[in-house]
Parts: sequence; C-alpha cells; structure tokens
Amino acid sequence: MAAMKPGFAPLLLTVLLTAGCAGVPQSLQAGDDAAAVVARLGPPTAEFPLPGGGRRLQYASGPFGKHTWLVDLDAAGRFLRWEEALTEANFARIEAGLTTAQLRERLGPPARVWAVHYRDQTVWTYRFENFQCLVFHVGITPQGVVEDTSYGPDPACDRDRHLGLGG
Repeated sequence: MAAMKPGFAPLLLTVLLTAGCAGVPQSLQAGDDAAAVVARLGPPTAEFPLPGGGRRLQYASGPFGKHTWLVDLDAAGRFLRWEEALTEANFARIEAGLTTAQLRERLGPPARVWAVHYRDQTVWTYRFENFQCLVFHVGITPQGVVEDTSYGPDPACDRDRHLGLGG
C-alpha cells in the first residue's frame, strides 16, 4: 500500500465533507425555480400538493438516514422555504386520528415498520438527530390510523456501543 502524502488527508476530508453537503436545502435561494431545486437536490422521494396550487417536494434520506427535508414551492414553481421534518417539534404534532397518508406526508417514510401483536398495531419508527440516541415510534391501527406515539432507544446506537464505535 502506498504512503499517503502529507496534507492529503485533510484535503480528502474537506472534499468528502463538501460533497456530502452538496444536496442539502440550505443551498437553495429564494425564488429558485423547480428545475434549480431538482438540479441541486436531485429528484424528490415524494411530492404533495399544497393549498393555493403550490407543491411540497419531500427528500427522505431513509431508511437509515435521520433527515427528511420538505421543500415548498409556490404555484409558479418557485422555492419558498424548506424544513426538516424529523424533529421533536414535528413529532409533537403527530396525533391520534391521522391517517398513514397524512403521516407519510408530514414525516416521510419510516426507517422501520414492525408489528406489535398484543396491541394489534403496526409501528412506524423514525430515526432523527438527537443526543439521547432515541427513535420516534408511531402506533398505527389495522385501519391505517395513528393510535399513539412514543420514543424509545435507537437499536443502531446500542449496536454501535457494543462494538466500541461510540453512540
């Protein structure tokens, strides 16, 4: 294996970090058109109509990612604003009675879907950035309606700790 030249590692790290941030909504400018948004972020993972003729582009980084960006365009297709969907403030707005379609529109696709047989629920689990290493769970009835929500430990963090990788 060849030795790495001095100064190469910091340069490589800078290039990798810059490339990793190229497709984030912070790079969007007020008034950018839809083509510019897609050129910067790529094709959305989902799209939803907004009142007044606008549309919301959803960029989910799942299934193991911790970000879902919502990018709003006005009726003329111009960039208005963006927000991170996977936040505790948005989780607090998830209430019993929402449908799975409404849940998917608000938070994007879950990182994991699993069954709780004794409750007759399907649980959608969302990973998100936080210091407590938690995930957000949404309990869904067989009729496809949100019944309850909770937080729990992120199993990926537990695995990382057992492997000595931090967490």
